[in-house]
Amino acid sequence: MKPLLTTEIEMVIPFHDVDSMGITWHGNYLRYFEIARCQLLDEIDYGYRKMQTSGYAWPIIDLQIKYVQASTFEQKVKVIASLVEWENRIKITYQVRDAQTNQRLTKGYTVQAAVDIESKELCLVTPTCFRNKIAHLLSAEERESL
Repeated sequence: MKPLLTTEIEMVIPFHDVDSMGITWHGNYLRYFEIARCQLLDEIDYGYRKMQTSGYAWPIIDLQIKYVQASTFEQKVKVIASLVEWENRIKITYQVRDAQTNQRLTKGYTVQAAVDIESKELCLVTPTCFRNKIAHLLSAEERESL
């Protein structure tokens, strides 16, 4: 599936993220995903504060991560986040790549579903407020279906 939007961040693996062998602790990749996800959502003007004021929470309901090759202390990496689904849920895919060689180190995805903050009910269709934020990214045919 072709991504609707992709963003990329670069970072250097800090000392506090590695174990005694100098290898990035596996749980930190989820934080790297989060940083890229926040940037992606900010690019469509629907960051977490905007989500909250729109009346919806978007908890992660599913995630998958695959470690291909370890990253290490002081390694420069890029984290790429792509919005690939949005109609009934938000699915974002991620890749962590070495910034110099472009070799893939880690990949994964997260799935988020809208929950009405007031009623605590799960929304089975993406709310209009999010659809409006991404409308300019859609083809004319897709916009008509909104």
